Amino acid sequence: MSVHSDENCIFCKIASGKIPSKKIAENDEVIAFHDIAPKAPVHFLVLPKTHVTDIMAMDAKLMGACLAMIQSIAGFRVINNCGANAGQTVMHAHFHVISGKMLGFE
Repeated sequence: MSVHSDENCIFCKIASGKIPSKKIAENDEVIAFHDIAPKAPVHFLVLPKTHVTDIMAMDAKLMGACLAMIQSIAGFRVINNCGANAGQTVMHAHFHVISGKMLGFE
């Protein structure tokens, strides 16, 4: 798979290894790593290595690769903020995977 990146995107830099991270899992398409500002005892991010702005721009194959990575890891809550109006602050599609704490909504 050809990985396209945005040189100004922090997640592209993490996915390519230019910025270090505490990796949990990685394959050719997807990377999972610990969040630098966790909101729960377990809080990591899963994202495609290819620069995709949000889940609306992801194709089914890439979405499936992200979800397969999430399934392989643990019991969890998955959160995705899609677009600035939903609270997305890094415009590279990603999933927050959280466990070990209630977040105030069910």
